[in-house]
Amino acid sequence: MVEHERTGLLDLVTWSFSRVAMWLPAFIVAIIFYEVVMRYVFQRPTLWVNEMSLWVAGAIYLTAGLYALQQRSHIRIFIIYDIVPRPVQRFFDVLSVLCVCVFSFAVIWGGFGEAYAKLMRWETFGTAWDPPIPATIKPLILITLVFLAAQSISNLIYDWKRAPEVHDPSDDLEISPDEVITNDEPPPGPPPGKR
Repeated sequence: MVEHERTGLLDLVTWSFSRVAMWLPAFIVAIIFYEVVMRYVFQRPTLWVNEMSLWVAGAIYLTAGLYALQQRSHIRIFIIYDIVPRPVQRFFDVLSVLCVCVFSFAVIWGGFGEAYAKLMRWETFGTAWDPPIPATIKPLILITLVFLAAQSISNLIYDWKRAPEVHDPSDDLEISPDEVITNDEPPPGPPPGKR
């Protein structure tokens, strides 16, 4: 994978979060392996592995969206975008950033009171191990949305003066040029009439 260049301080922050988050799936695999060994080899299951894996996976899920946005690897539909002139493309870009910012603002506005309350009372998960998943994940959602809105604005500013990109549907195919069949070549397989 070729990473998109970092274009400012915010990209560096997003990239740094992502570098930490990239190692967390390995941590989840390791603790689940530990749980399997403890449960089925030693008959001593743990209380904490399931909740810890949920906790860490929630953080990964939230920060992965930031990295995808910074890398411009989120899902985009280019059918209309590619056929309109550059000023209309810029309008589409502004509209999408506006939608991201309005969504982020609405979720932060509506969720701040609950996230603050969960953090202040250090709300726990209510299981035997009882980790503070709600007290940490709810505020993390709001913090991530702040960074998401800021990252989308940063991308818009950086991409504003760039030349338009041309997207070819064949770019998404994972085949080598040697594997491309043209109309003048016979299809692979036995020649006609021979079976």
